[in-house]
Amino acid sequence: MGILLYITMTIVFLSILYLIIETAVKNGIERSALGQYLQEKTKEEKAENADHHS
Repeated sequence: MGILLYITMTIVFLSILYLIIETAVKNGIERSALGQYLQEKTKEEKAENADHHS
């Protein structure tokens, strides 16, 4: 019974830790200068593709 509880708590802890790290990395990339440049470039490419398809 103790081992099952330990495994369950470990899985829960690692899942929460993963979500925290994923959010921190995503926010860090979006706020960086390179991240903002890539985001703008992606928006421009999507707009160009939409213009070509219509």
